[in-house]
Amino acid sequence: VLTKAVLRTAPLLGLSRATLGRVLGVSPTSVRRLVSGSHTIDSASKEGELALMLVRLYRSLDLLVGAVASQRKAWMQGYNRSLNGEPDSLIERVEGLVAVVTYLESMCALADHETIMHE
Repeated sequence: VLTKAVLRTAPLLGLSRATLGRVLGVSPTSVRRLVSGSHTIDSASKEGELALMLVRLYRSLDLLVGAVASQRKAWMQGYNRSLNGEPDSLIERVEGLVAVVTYLESMCALADHETIMHE
């Protein structure tokens, strides 16, 4: 299930297979094996933890910008002052992935709070 989720999530975020490999900390060969179905991601592994973070990133971003692919892509590729970088580049390092997910989840919480306050 996690493998399928990650393989669906990556293109929705505008990530190439090479970038997906860097995010997950795996080789291009490992990514090819994921795509072919000859390897799956163990959620208890380091690769699995990073994969779960990537799925969380997508879910949070989708809540904030909606299902419009161009908006997701623009957010991922655009410079973010709060993060001091472009999210699609930042997520290639563990600390960047954590920072982006934390930022997005806090923005979702803030948006949810604003919605509750205006009801």
